[in-house]
Amino acid sequence: MKKRLFTSLVLTAALTLGALTGCGSSSAETANSSSAAAPATENAGDKTITVGATPVPHAQILDNIVKEVLAEDGWTLETVVFSDYVLPNTSLEQGELDANYFQTLGYMNQQNQDAGLHLAAVAGVHIEPMGIYSEKYTSLADLPDGASIGIPNDPDNGLRGIDLLVQKGLLVSNGGFGTDANYTEDSLTNDKEANPHGYVITPLEAASLPLSLPDLDAATINGNYALEAELPAKFPALDIESFDDETTVKRTNFLVVKQGNESSEKTQALIKALQSDKVQAYIDETYKGAVITSFIDAE
Repeated sequence: MKKRLFTSLVLTAALTLGALTGCGSSSAETANSSSAAAPATENAGDKTITVGATPVPHAQILDNIVKEVLAEDGWTLETVVFSDYVLPNTSLEQGELDANYFQTLGYMNQQNQDAGLHLAAVAGVHIEPMGIYSEKYTSLADLPDGASIGIPNDPDNGLRGIDLLVQKGLLVSNGGFGTDANYTEDSLTNDKEANPHGYVITPLEAASLPLSLPDLDAATINGNYALEAELPAKFPALDIESFDDETTVKRTNFLVVKQGNESSEKTQALIKALQSDKVQAYIDETYKGAVITSFIDAE
């Protein structure tokens, strides 16, 4: 991965102050498949690009600035908004979209493997930090032994949540979570060595975690879902992820297309627009550090 542009990752203050707005991952290698279906071909003169996205910040970025940038080159952008992480990929696989913009490499790779999809990441755009949120406590130190902590229930984001708990000292280690198929959330809950405080690790669908927060003591929540629920403003994150060069790649949200369309005219127009100076300025000015540009290549 070659970094072309990367903004400083000083995030805690921005989120704590209720910055305006942030998907999940853990693998930096693009999945390949020898059985990929043939991609749809573009019709000559077709200047409409259809992109699937989750609402915040992806659809906002597309509708509020990328549409304008594409229009300068004669393209019309149609944004299809999804409320989950599954349908944007299956819709892209089925040819209903030209691209999608919402996910990290790790999640895309997992979906390619588990659902037999044939998707390829083509350009990095931004990072959204995962945070630890609570409606009951204002400090990690206040969490009692045995506290219930929610994490996303998909493999990639679940491991990301556990890694965040380890990074912030709530867990000593992830035990065998993510590496041992027999080591579950219950295993980690009962692992006194990895989890000396006996936190009850509770897996829930990522999009439902903000709604479930009143019933939990805390939860690791993907940035976009936290921002949709206005959690940074109402209940500022107790702490958020820290990033190094490796995790920058892992946490970047990518523009994704169906394999075979990586070099198409529409794809190249999207890459140019999404990684433009105007998008950089929009993200910096709108999200005040809660969304950070990460214009990196996907090769």
